[in-house]
Amino acid sequence: MKLYLISDSLDSLTGMRLAGVEGCLVHTEAELLEALTRAVNDPSVGIVLLTEHFSREYPALVAEFKLNRHLPLFVDIPNRSGTGRSADFITAYVSDAIGLKL
Repeated sequence: MKLYLISDSLDSLTGMRLAGVEGCLVHTEAELLEALTRAVNDPSVGIVLLTEHFSREYPALVAEFKLNRHLPLFVDIPNRSGTGRSADFITAYVSDAIGLKL
């Protein structure tokens, strides 16, 4: 099984291609839907890497694919400008999960 990158950044796509990971560049919701559909219908793709931009901009579309499919595995990755998460992301996540302020 192989990795496949769906990216909003040409720099991220280029870097992953240099590492041997195939992928595509996407800018619109329609292009994202097409790329996700193509990736899930390719039996050789085991992991789909998505730049975090897509989960923030199109959460319903991304969740549809992440939650309703067994394969491939979907993983959000930061693009070259870094993650959009706050510095206390992990602490806030754990606090929300257990319902206690840490």
